Amino acid sequence: MATFCRSLTLLGRPTSSLVYRLTAARQCSSGGPYEYILVDKKGENKNVGFIQLNRPKALNALCDGLMKEMGKALDDFEADSQVGAIVITGSDRAFAAGADIKEMQNRTFQECYGGNFLSHWNRVSTVKKPVIAAVNGYALGGGCELAMMCDIIYAGEKAQFGQPEILLGTIPGAGGTQRLTRAVGKSLAMEMVLTGDRISAQEAKQSGLVSKVFPIDQLVPEAVKCGEKIAAHSKIISAMAKEAVNAAFELTLAEGNRLEKRLFHATFATEDRKEGMTAFVEKRKANFQDQ
Repeated sequence: MATFCRSLTLLGRPTSSLVYRLTAARQCSSGGPYEYILVDKKGENKNVGFIQLNRPKALNALCDGLMKEMGKALDDFEADSQVGAIVITGSDRAFAAGADIKEMQNRTFQECYGGNFLSHWNRVSTVKKPVIAAVNGYALGGGCELAMMCDIIYAGEKAQFGQPEILLGTIPGAGGTQRLTRAVGKSLAMEMVLTGDRISAQEAKQSGLVSKVFPIDQLVPEAVKCGEKIAAHSKIISAMAKEAVNAAFELTLAEGNRLEKRLFHATFATEDRKEGMTAFVEKRKANFQDQ
């Protein structure tokens, strides 16, 4: 099993050492044993992959072992033809309150640079299937970065977002400076990164970081409901739509429009495009086959 996670960043400061290890690995519905996460399928048709960070005593602090397990679960859902969307969540108290500082404390530049430290943490952002973050409580540092790797963020009304790495003498290393700036604009991103201050769920919605805010107990069911709605569509067309939207952050407007047009044209090579338009003309519900 992966190394223990021993401490986290909360409110921008390392807490006392938190050693938490489950006494036995859980056998999850996706077929693999996990120590730091719970994995399941949700929804009426079991077509929504569900990953819950499960380190309650450490406020779901992110360690290397947890992120490797996350990658394995995402790989399984990516290969599962039944799954059309994925929800990632934590607990009511914390989505993920930070990263494992003790795993990083004694690393050298040579180790980080030579080993491309944190590179595999980016797996969430490369999944072709849509991913929804359901954020309750703290989403700080790596937790905020993890949420921003997802395609849609739903927040509980008590959620808090922040990048407090500056208080530890470092900067975000898993996309925080880049994704936050794209989501909320330069001024607010700069303020959050340079001060370590947090924003509330309401401020996050107002700034464009999250799309919807719900009461705490309704957050996960609403995220699953969104996942079910997405999963009911053609999976191949959803992947094309996701690729096109993500390209808007990487390409010029002209280049992005050209990519969108190519992907739009590509839908005409699919049976699902034909079925969708035929169903519309015939005034019936489309029966997509993901082809």
